[in-house]
Amino acid sequence: MTSRRSKIATIFVACLAELMVAIDMTVLHLAIPALTAQLGATSEELLWIADVYGFAMGGLLVTMGNLGDRFGRRRMLIIGATTFAGGSLLAAYAPSVWMLVGARALLGVAGAAVLPSATSLLRAVFTTQRARTAAIGASSGVSAAGFAIGPIVGGLLLDHFWWGTVFLVNVPVTAVVLLVARMVPESRSSRKLRLDPLSVLLSIVGIIGIVYAFKSVFYAGPWSLDVLLAFAIGGICLIVFARRQHRLEEPLIDLELFRNRGFAASVGSNLISVFTMSAFALINSQYFQLVLGWDPLRSGLAFVPGALAALLAGGVLAAKVVWRFGRAWAVSGGLALAALGFGLYGAVTTNSDFTLVMIAQVAFGAGAGLTLTVTGDTILGTVPRDRAGAAASISTTAYELGGSLGIAVVGSVLTAVYQARLVLPDSVPPDLAARVQESFSATAAVAAGLPEPVASAVRLAAEQSFVGGIRASMLGSAVVMVVLSLIALRTLRRVPKVIENPLDAPEREADQPR
Repeated sequence: MTSRRSKIATIFVACLAELMVAIDMTVLHLAIPALTAQLGATSEELLWIADVYGFAMGGLLVTMGNLGDRFGRRRMLIIGATTFAGGSLLAAYAPSVWMLVGARALLGVAGAAVLPSATSLLRAVFTTQRARTAAIGASSGVSAAGFAIGPIVGGLLLDHFWWGTVFLVNVPVTAVVLLVARMVPESRSSRKLRLDPLSVLLSIVGIIGIVYAFKSVFYAGPWSLDVLLAFAIGGICLIVFARRQHRLEEPLIDLELFRNRGFAASVGSNLISVFTMSAFALINSQYFQLVLGWDPLRSGLAFVPGALAALLAGGVLAAKVVWRFGRAWAVSGGLALAALGFGLYGAVTTNSDFTLVMIAQVAFGAGAGLTLTVTGDTILGTVPRDRAGAAASISTTAYELGGSLGIAVVGSVLTAVYQARLVLPDSVPPDLAARVQESFSATAAVAAGLPEPVASAVRLAAEQSFVGGIRASMLGSAVVMVVLSLIALRTLRRVPKVIENPLDAPEREADQPR
């Protein structure tokens, strides 16, 4: 039996690990202007700085999850956290752009080791239904809160220190993780799992190719050679990977898991939910900073109501909702709540009261926290304890792919609607009009060089067109969530409230946390 102290340490470490990775995903964006000025980064180099983290993490999640099952999940967590601290130090004091790119890649590798290990430890330590759901809910809620805390922490640090401090904030967090991890029981598979090198290579190349294509669509367009080539290479590698898994005695991913309706539906719900949720975060930040003109700190604080709602719904209410209404209604209700948040956001204007935005954020945050907690618990509960790391890596990979796809697609829709609706005064010089047409963020700089009342007309036209794009994106996302809510209600209706996995082997000494 696992002691109470060990359980508290496990959930504390898992929450801190999720928080650490979530903050690192968001805090960089605020530092881009400062590091651009100091390091002289070009626009292409900035893309590498921002995206290499996701490439490295997405490509290695499956492999790292399997390594945790084989060599020990706590061990992988400790290795990942130590590497994260080292990568953060390298990033903070990087003397050049490409040193920073390398440090960000190292952080991605570390994140790939941390996330599935932290999640699978919860599966190993919390064995009862309610305890596991509550633990995963707390972890998911803290992860959601991290996306709001990142901009707040970044804004505070950048107001007083240089850009590298946004990375240094990870160091004390990882120190606490490493300190408390000594009280976390180790767990690993009872079987001698063999790692197939070719499967590892195919999964890395395939996932990186797809993630790269999704991210590049937003910048280069869907028909660029880079995007088409990345899709082709990634798709071919993943097809070959899937065929190979069917032939292996010890596959890297057991594709038979997807025959389980609860597992497959939860992974799909995760992917599409994060697709829309990443769009929500992107559009929120742009609305606060570009339309309302708020500074990064105030914009970050505006995310707090939604983050608290996610933490409450995931960590406190999810287990009770599942127990009373079942998994299908819990996931479907969460998605419907998120759809309500999107719908409310579809009514915003250039001068909307923050009350409307806050209600939309709370509805969305509560729905997101409930959905991700229940689907995450279902994914882990329907797989053998031996393969908890592999299952956690599948869930996290879906999360990464959904985030990349959401930003690419919804960002493209927002830009397309903005450009289609924008009508500028004829007196605006063609070169300046082209800059505003290309990007709403250029409006302020362009308008500053124009005489009144032309400048005001340009700002008003651009703001109205951009908000029109926001409304179209939000309403489209609401429709997607409603459809997904109905699908989840149908596909998850036979998944029991309490999941007792028949594939779990009898507990042996190696299975038990120790």
